[in-house]
Amino acid sequence: MTPVFCTIVPPHVLDKLARAGDPALASPARRTLEHDASQRTRRRLTTVIGAAAATASRGPADKPLRTICDARHREQLPGTEVRGEGDEPVKDATVNRAYAGLGATFELYLKVYGRSSIDGSGLPLDATVHYGEDYGNAFWDGHRMVFGDGDGEIFLDFTIPVDVIGHELTHGVTQYTANLEYFGQSGALNESMSDVFGSLIKQYALGQTAEEADWLIGAGLLAPRVTGEALRSMKAPGTAYDDDVLGKDPQPASMDDYVRTGSDNGGVHINSGIPNRAFHLTATELGGHAWERAGQIWYDVLTGGELASDAEFADFARLTVAAAQARYGEGPEGEAVLKAWSEVGVPTGRQRTAG
Repeated sequence: MTPVFCTIVPPHVLDKLARAGDPALASPARRTLEHDASQRTRRRLTTVIGAAAATASRGPADKPLRTICDARHREQLPGTEVRGEGDEPVKDATVNRAYAGLGATFELYLKVYGRSSIDGSGLPLDATVHYGEDYGNAFWDGHRMVFGDGDGEIFLDFTIPVDVIGHELTHGVTQYTANLEYFGQSGALNESMSDVFGSLIKQYALGQTAEEADWLIGAGLLAPRVTGEALRSMKAPGTAYDDDVLGKDPQPASMDDYVRTGSDNGGVHINSGIPNRAFHLTATELGGHAWERAGQIWYDVLTGGELASDAEFADFARLTVAAAQARYGEGPEGEAVLKAWSEVGVPTGRQRTAG
């Protein structure tokens, strides 16, 4: 099991911001980039040397065990504990949103998939808020969620979108299951799994069907001055923002536009748009609640033990077809999966039936 350092805002977005002419925009972005780069280096060294085994006590299987800490704008973790499991809400809305988001994530995994916390064994859910000065990101460090407050110019408080919380915690689920390598197509799958289940956590909390959902990741995170609605769109990759400062959303919607790059670990936040759209297409083709059939198929593949850590899109696609058939037989589920991967140009090794 190899924890990776995963942020919700991709490096390519921060790179663009760091080159802005306005120091009020560029300086926080540069500091965020420098912080994230040092964290990634530390994570790689930990991977090589060997991480210390986690010894955290487990919570009850059917209830979360949450602890929220306040970094008070320093970069020292965990910070000061400000709300524990079962405590009443505090005056700080950021603390309360983090607490609720951890709970919403726990609830989806338990109620829908029978999974107790992110490791399946009641792992405590820890988070730190108010991290750093104008820190423009949120991340999972292998052990806890960490939220910046944003700079107020481009990014608002990172606890605002519940799917951001679900996204980052799902990196933990992936860490404890398929442990997808954070590079190239396997890294893009790692990111996509977090977007998929982050979106499902939001949809479950709101009681939305696939048709009602906005399929946006990070809606509400961008400040009013930004021309955009979110960090990513699963429904229409490449359309989440088109801004003078941030540039245009670079995500491809199919393999025809697959981006080959050496940055961002081989474009893990960019090419994730392809499997993201495949999930959206599957979920909307099947209709109803996306966490039920489409989400179950994706969850079966993530946790089934057959997904290799270096899997590529075609490997994952093939396993989703097999998982649909294994769980649902020769029904519409398998056909929806085949059709979705075909639309985004990823081969499954199976032919769709005519009709």
